[in-house]
Parts: sequence; C-alpha cells; structure tokens
Amino acid sequence: MRFTLKMLLGVAAAALAAANPASAQQISDGVVKIGVLNDQSGLYADLAGPGSVWAAKQAVADFKPAFKVEVIAADHQNKPDIGASIVRQWIDVDKVDLILDVPTSSVVLAVNQIVKEKNKVLIVSTGATADLTGKACTPNSIHWTYDTWALANGTGKAIVKTGGDSWFFITADYAFGHALERDTEAVIVANGGKVLGKVRTPFPGTTDFSSFLLQAQASKSKIIGLANAGGDTINSIKQAAEFGIVKGGQNLAGLLVFLTDIHALGLGTAQGLIMTEAWYWDMNDANRAFAREFAPANKGSYPTMAHAGVYSAVTHYLKAVTELKSDADGAKVVAQMKALPSEDKLFGKGSVRADGRHIHPMYLFEVKKPSESKGPWDYYKVRATIPAEEAFRPLKDGGCPLVN
Repeated sequence: MRFTLKMLLGVAAAALAAANPASAQQISDGVVKIGVLNDQSGLYADLAGPGSVWAAKQAVADFKPAFKVEVIAADHQNKPDIGASIVRQWIDVDKVDLILDVPTSSVVLAVNQIVKEKNKVLIVSTGATADLTGKACTPNSIHWTYDTWALANGTGKAIVKTGGDSWFFITADYAFGHALERDTEAVIVANGGKVLGKVRTPFPGTTDFSSFLLQAQASKSKIIGLANAGGDTINSIKQAAEFGIVKGGQNLAGLLVFLTDIHALGLGTAQGLIMTEAWYWDMNDANRAFAREFAPANKGSYPTMAHAGVYSAVTHYLKAVTELKSDADGAKVVAQMKALPSEDKLFGKGSVRADGRHIHPMYLFEVKKPSESKGPWDYYKVRATIPAEEAFRPLKDGGCPLVN
C-alpha cells in the first residue's frame, strides 16, 4: 500500500493528538487565558498583588500543560465598578477564561454574576466573604483559600474559649468587614460571649483609627476585634499600641492577618497575636522551597496564604481543563474541578464541595516573641490544626441554591 503525503500528515496528526490529547481538543481561541484581578498598588498589594501574578505563572510552569496558557493582570483598585469593567473587557474582548484571586469582597460579589452570565470561571483566593459559597454561589465560582466563616470559627472560638468573652468590633465598612463581623459575632454568642459595641470605618482610605480605638477602649471589652485587613489592620494595631490599649488590659484580635502584615508591624508590636490562616511557609519542606523561589522574584517578601492559594487553585484548574480537553464551558470546568480531588505541593490533598468551597485544614497561629524568632520571616508558631471537615461552614448551613 502506497502512502500519499496527505495520508502521512494525517497519521502524524493522529499520533500527536493521541500523545497530546488536551491540545488537540477545543481550547477556546487556542489559549487558556488567566486574568489575575487584584490590588496591585494599594493596601492589599503586599498580601496579594504582584505576588499572586507570580504564583499563577509558577503554577503554570510547574504543571507543564499540553496547551498554551497566558496569564495577565489588572488592578481593580478595590472598587467594584472598576473590577466589573475590567472583567467585562477581559471576557468580551481579551477572551479571558479564568478570573483569579480578587481581594475585596465587594469586588468579588460584583464580578461573580458577570462571570456566571458569560459562563467563565471565577476562583477567589483572597476575597473573604463566605456569601460566595452561600446565597451568592453560582455554578461558575469557587472559593479557595479561606473565608469569613473559617476565620471567625478559628480565631473567634479560640479566643472566647480562653476567656475573651466580651468584644468590641472595629469593622471596615464594606462587604468583607460586614461578613467577618457577622460571622465572628455568631461564633462569640454561640460560645457564651457577648458583643458590647461596634463601629464602622470608611473603606478605602482610613488612616487615622484614633477615634474608633478610643470608642473601643471606652467599651471596657476584653477583646477588640479587627474586622479589617492589610493596611487597615497594620494601622489599627500600630495606633492601638500608641494608645497603650493592650497595656491597659484589653487584647486585640486580628480576624484576617497575613504574614506581610506581621512583617510590617514587627514582632515587638505583633507578638502574641492569634490568627487563623490556611498556609504558612515554614511548615514543611515543600512550603519552604516555594518561599525560596518566591522571595527573590518579589523584592525579598515571603509568600502569604493568598499567594499559595493562587498556586494551588491554578494547578487544580489546569488539571480540570486537561481532563475535559476544553476550557470553553466555564460551568463544566467548575463541575470537573468539583468531581476531581485536588492535590498540589502546597495545600496537599483536598476537595471542592457542591457549593464551590475548597476544603482543606486551617491553622491557628500565634505570633512569636522576638526572642523566639530564629531568622527573617520566622514569625508563627502553630497553636492548633483545624481539620478540613471542621474548618469551613457545614454545607447544609450556607444557603447555596446548588446544594440539594
């Protein structure tokens, strides 16, 4: 039998498809495009920002997909209207398939419906509102690293059970702060504590927390709960130290604290602070190796749980696209992510529930004293591990319409 050139080319193409199945199928526009949407220059830039872009690109490089992947980024400036505008442009014009990271819960909720309408994928690593897997859940969204329920359940419960049973909240006045205050208050009351008062701080742009701290001080509460994040948390803790609040007998509870916040505060100011996080660089060899790669590319800064979450989420997303052999239908990609167990070098083994919540252990950390730290960025000691099955809100309690 004689083979023509056309036949030989056909055989070669078939062999290539067999060896490289995902690339031979329906990758939309010939490329999987990932858009990292976050704060690149403001109060959340250190904890996510450019580091999240690096983490996404590193996940792609380590995964070595059989199809082309492109990572782009934009700064939403912590404003829902700007975030929504970027996402529409990304999906309609730039053909972005996955919207990733998204600190600032008001931005999360604004882009969530757009992603659903356009049938793309949203994976949130840094935004915190637990409503994303509750009343606002969609078939196109996944919440990866932490949420307000997990933070409240970890930090709030631990503090109440060790005697911190009266609270005053200083709360960032937007969706994230409201959700974190709500979820923590529920934990406090359920465990026999009480909330003596609360005050809302303008977001973004609050730099002077003195009047809010004075109100908290006057309440005589045992605990001042900081339902804020990033630069707001740093400024409020620094100013509390200036007022001598802790020396006066009250304690601060940072309800969302990142490694970069502790670095900015210094151990002298932050020592003894208790917080709940999903990941820490010095817990095992794989985490330490990731931190050693991350730091030189990010001005010497070490990775936060948000950065690790981005890496983990992108890895699982690429696994799902590879299994489906397509990125075209966002809801199908998310369904595949739910069907597959997750596993990567930073978060280990996990799963994605029907409501879109990624399930994994959480950790209760305490900030070390300066004398306990053995070197740069050695800031945490583990107080408790919260098992995956206890770390997040029970599936039946969230109110997600996808849950039967």
